[in-house]
Amino acid sequence: MLPGFDPGWGLWGLGLYSFLAATLLPGGSEIALFALIRHEPELTWAALSVATTGNTLGGLCSWLCGRLLPARLNSRAEQLLPSLRRYGAPLLLFSWLPLAGDLICVAAGWLRLPWLPCTLFMAIGKFARYWLISQGAQIY
Repeated sequence: MLPGFDPGWGLWGLGLYSFLAATLLPGGSEIALFALIRHEPELTWAALSVATTGNTLGGLCSWLCGRLLPARLNSRAEQLLPSLRRYGAPLLLFSWLPLAGDLICVAAGWLRLPWLPCTLFMAIGKFARYWLISQGAQIY
């Protein structure tokens, strides 16, 4: 069983766990989703919705943290962001990646990318990952 997650917590626990996992705090919301779907398969679509929403809101918190940083940090930090500048919000499709995804969200906020496209691309990427996990949970 996943430490700190009990499928008995249901959708509320999954939402909270997904939110926290999308911030810079460590956590594996994929395992929580898998456990909940294995425990209660009839909740698959609700669990997908809750996990995607919680994880996207967590990503938006990271985006906001970046937005609140000063517009100019240092030249070294600016050299690390050419891909995000070039591709913009669509790069947030990869916001689900462990650690790198958190940094992409913070960087998007720091670059002042608009929140709505960032939110949409985050949600699409996170949903796609969770959908694949739910398919695995139903096969396993």
